[in-house]
Amino acid sequence: MRKPMSSLSAVLIEDEQAVRLATTQALELGGFTVQAFASAEQAQASLHAGFAGIIVTDVRLPGLSGLELLAQVMLIDSDLPVLVITGHGDVSMAVAAMRAGAYDFIEKPYASERLLASCLRAQEKRRLILENRQLKQSLTVHAGMPELIGQTPAIEKIRQFIRNIGPSQADVLIHGATGTGKEVVARQLHLASGRKGEFVAINCGALPESMFESEIFGHEAGAFTSAQKRRIGKLEYANGGTVFLDEIESMPLALQVKLLRVLQERRLERLGGNSLIALDCRIIAASKSDLLSLSAEGKFREDLYYRLAVVSLQLPSLKQRSTDIPLLLAAFVHASAHRYQKEIPEWSALQMQTWQQREWPGNVRELRNFADQLVLGVSESEAMSRQFARFPVLALARDDEDSLPKRLDNYEATLIAYALNSHQSNVALTAESLGIPKKTLYDKLKKYQLLNGKLTEE
Repeated sequence: MRKPMSSLSAVLIEDEQAVRLATTQALELGGFTVQAFASAEQAQASLHAGFAGIIVTDVRLPGLSGLELLAQVMLIDSDLPVLVITGHGDVSMAVAAMRAGAYDFIEKPYASERLLASCLRAQEKRRLILENRQLKQSLTVHAGMPELIGQTPAIEKIRQFIRNIGPSQADVLIHGATGTGKEVVARQLHLASGRKGEFVAINCGALPESMFESEIFGHEAGAFTSAQKRRIGKLEYANGGTVFLDEIESMPLALQVKLLRVLQERRLERLGGNSLIALDCRIIAASKSDLLSLSAEGKFREDLYYRLAVVSLQLPSLKQRSTDIPLLLAAFVHASAHRYQKEIPEWSALQMQTWQQREWPGNVRELRNFADQLVLGVSESEAMSRQFARFPVLALARDDEDSLPKRLDNYEATLIAYALNSHQSNVALTAESLGIPKKTLYDKLKKYQLLNGKLTEE
């Protein structure tokens, strides 16, 4: 059985073997994967700008000193957390280390709890830094396609679709649930097309049927009682550009016939007019419904469906691309904090894991609203309290109240409870995800009082 990799990683440099072994054990009990070295020279190959963990080093080392190593690390990546261990009474050395960019200094002799607490804070900082870098890189690499955030295969497939279909001028039909980003993709297609005209978005579900024809096709003066002067419709206004027809399933059947004719002939007549007007606009339609099923029910014209669906794209739900949630949330939170002039909130890896396991029925739109709530501080405390209410044993211990074993027990119980929750109380799947035998898991469930009648093995 393959054991899952830890998200906590540390490079330890300590020349005294007994201290090195004891420190390694303390960090591993706290969940860290540790690479331990007896000298700075041995550790150098493991230190690079993409290293996702932290560095713990003694100052006094054979050969290259801890302070000299710190200086090298700052040149490699100034945001890489380095915790420096100094001897008793080396106050001036500790001050020098902090001035040189050390994350923290720990004076010998030190308690394991003190070291672990500092290492966990440093790791959390490192995680946030790398997430922000990943976000910025994503936005920079795809600068020509703003707002399309993510790195999952599903999103890369959409980017490839935009690169291939965008310049082709073909009409496109986009399928996707509410909030999956249909208009965002439509705007990217318009941007990739190089068309100089306007991008005109029309929500077919929001237009009253009595205004539909006039709004989309335009009208001549006197076409109806209140038509006092000529009006240019949305299609004509978008000449040279792109028209985005959202919720096209809401378009009245009578107007679907007229739209089909426009798509086939690329000419239109204004309401009350006789002249045919040449039209050069791209049509991108979007629907959250199965248009072919609606056609079978007589609620959507089959010929229009096939005319639009020559090139089609299905957008994934947020649940299907949950690994993009950290990038999306970071982007939305930064934008929200700027908009509301608030501080950017922080979150733990455990909170992010919980958010990635949510259903998000409103998809990316719901996540954006959630980011606003986080920034404004109106939802997360309630959400987390509901989560922990299901597992009363998981109340997190304060650093100054409980011993290291007690805090480690709390941490282990938290991981087990969330793993159990994410696998719908299936013991076999939970044990596999945690990398432990089922018997061991049962023992721990009993120990932490997490046994309940909903446990299954299938």
